[in-house]
Amino acid sequence: MENSNQIKFESPSFKQRIKGMLGVDFYRLFHTPLFYIFLAIAAIIPAMLIAMTGISGPNGEPSQPLFTNVWQAIAADTPIYGFEGIEKYANMNMVFIFGGIMVSIFIGHDYQSGYVKQLFTTHAKKEDYMISKTLTCAFAMASMCVAYLIGGMIAGALTQTSFEVNAGNLICAILGKMIMSLGWASLYTFLNVIFRKYFGVSIASSFFFGTGILVIGVGSIVGNTPILNVFLYGSSVFACLSSNVWTILNCLAVSIAWTVIYIIVGSHLLNRSDVY
Repeated sequence: MENSNQIKFESPSFKQRIKGMLGVDFYRLFHTPLFYIFLAIAAIIPAMLIAMTGISGPNGEPSQPLFTNVWQAIAADTPIYGFEGIEKYANMNMVFIFGGIMVSIFIGHDYQSGYVKQLFTTHAKKEDYMISKTLTCAFAMASMCVAYLIGGMIAGALTQTSFEVNAGNLICAILGKMIMSLGWASLYTFLNVIFRKYFGVSIASSFFFGTGILVIGVGSIVGNTPILNVFLYGSSVFACLSSNVWTILNCLAVSIAWTVIYIIVGSHLLNRSDVY
């Protein structure tokens, strides 16, 4: 006769596993100074940009502010892919550069502290790790975008810089950039999985890809072409002050597509190699 008191153990479902890992990751995110330091950095960047002036004229004319409108520090006026001047790139896209450094430090601590060894001893699903880290870091970078926006608005008010803008285009640009946080987070998580044993290299690689040098280089050669929107940096630049609903959909599609690719490939690499 079968023992009715026998205890049956069932493997946790995907939802339960992800919920548990997200709980741990968000707890660690909110209880480390790292997150708040980078929020402060994100808020300070637009203030520095708005207060910055250009180069003096050839005949000694006084230099002019880099931006004549607050929202130019948030996004470029139109999409660009080749190098057209620092003021075209000096906007919320800089969040993704510093966000990459933050992700590298956040994930790097997993390996330096031995957390990964403990995690994968009891939790074998590598794709869960990739998903949880991607979502947590995407939230962190989206929060940096909000901090950047608030910092820019405060700086604009203090310097009495113009706030004139088409509200609809501005909202689409901001939403587009925040959505891109997901794609960027998946890229940085992937890079840190590849270079997990080399902390310095992971930070350097995140910074390199975050600057968009590769896409800028291609754009300088082939010109302003929509095909570059398949790249993360291309879509981030595509979110500009002339954005519309199509821009948001474009950023969403690109961000989701690259997130799926990076999670699949990253999980495959973790499953086939030493993760410690």
